[in-house]
Amino acid sequence: MDKYLVGGKKWSLSDIDPDDVGKFKGEAGREKCEAKTLKLYQRLAELQELLFASQSRGLLIVFQAMDGSGKDSAIKNIFRDCSPNGIRVAYFKAPTSTELSHDYLWRIHAALPPKGIIGVFNRSHYEDVLITRVHNWITDKQAAKRFKQIRAFEEMLTQEGTSILKFNFVISKEEQAIQLQERIDDPTKRWKFNPGDLEERKLWDTYMEMYQEAMLETSTTDSPWYAVPGNSRWYRNYIMAQVMVDALEAMKLEYPTPKGEIDWANLKVV
Repeated sequence: MDKYLVGGKKWSLSDIDPDDVGKFKGEAGREKCEAKTLKLYQRLAELQELLFASQSRGLLIVFQAMDGSGKDSAIKNIFRDCSPNGIRVAYFKAPTSTELSHDYLWRIHAALPPKGIIGVFNRSHYEDVLITRVHNWITDKQAAKRFKQIRAFEEMLTQEGTSILKFNFVISKEEQAIQLQERIDDPTKRWKFNPGDLEERKLWDTYMEMYQEAMLETSTTDSPWYAVPGNSRWYRNYIMAQVMVDALEAMKLEYPTPKGEIDWANLKVV
């Protein structure tokens, strides 16, 4: 999955094809991919249980993307086989007055997953270097300072035992139009629609520029960004599930050994 890693002087967000499906071409390719993905979901559930039992590490998953990219559906599908006890999902919307009275990372720190838990951020602290820049609420100088602060913040988290994986769902402007129109046309999805989304859509090119810079400035070896093709959600989910499984397996987790000496062979429940 390294082809989707963000980094390098020549890396450009525009080089990511939103319609990319890797080697899984055609309907047969999709079926093969979906079969592999289901197995990854099962493996992810096994590793999540091991993480929960070990209580030694944490995993933070960041989903950051444009409106209509399917962040909610990704969470629903990828963690379908996982125990709710081991998953914490945090949604970050416009900050409240209380949150605005603190530094911008205050509400983020409070939502971080404890050891043994997979934490999922639906949007994140990256809103504070994305929408804030698109609308000129902060200057480039302030943004540069925040990039440095975010790198230090995430470095501290990894040193304290929380692995971080960050995903940007790369969809096309045309795909976003389809998704937003569906919210308008389908009465069961109108609750998701926000007229402000149409105004933000007009700033698409600026958002792409800010996404690219933010990811390049904050993608590190220990806290990487993945720019994942997002028009085909089945392929997007496959990539992300594989990356998550690889990260958890790399932790080399073990079930804890019960304290004290127990004669397991002769222990009977009566």
